[in-house]
Amino acid sequence: MNPSSVPQQTIVTLDLEGVLVPEIWIAVAERTGIPELRRTTRDEPDYDVLMRGRLGLLDQHGLTMSLIADVIAGLGPMEGAREFLDVLRARTQVVILSDTFEQFGAPLMRQLGMPTILCHQLVVRDDRIVDYALRMPDQKQHAVEAFRGLNYRVVAAGDSYNDSAMLAAADAGFWFHAPDSITAQFPQFPATHSYGELLDAIMGAL
Repeated sequence: MNPSSVPQQTIVTLDLEGVLVPEIWIAVAERTGIPELRRTTRDEPDYDVLMRGRLGLLDQHGLTMSLIADVIAGLGPMEGAREFLDVLRARTQVVILSDTFEQFGAPLMRQLGMPTILCHQLVVRDDRIVDYALRMPDQKQHAVEAFRGLNYRVVAAGDSYNDSAMLAAADAGFWFHAPDSITAQFPQFPATHSYGELLDAIMGAL
């Protein structure tokens, strides 16, 4: 059989926070009353600047990994997220590409039916977060490029500055609940505002 006559296999890559689950750092900010921790990748394009600022605040206020884990334990998927993900995974492969950390993501993955997630790691000593370790720089973009190199058609969705390279590397990319300030800078990616709208967009691009 001529390979060109076989439909191309597909894979969908999704951001996690702001797309499937609430922003973890915003939840920590609300628990601790530290407004500076509300800053996310929607606000700061430079991830290292963002994380160094967060680490400094954690140290300054003596916040522990246990406290953050307790905050995460009280979070769950956004309304409709699990159903959206279940429908999508019944149709194609789905991988979550996130700049969160294994220690943050694991409890939330259980609530989402254990989808595959590629993310980073925190360095924790004596219950204090002292550093973070990137799995690799620009991991979202490189993961999409690798999937395409394996002859997958990739459709991506995200909501923040750090998702723009992932969307650009994919065969098709969509914003989901992204701020107007971001969608205006990257108008080449259609904006969606509900899981139904995003599901329709993804299905149409597969």
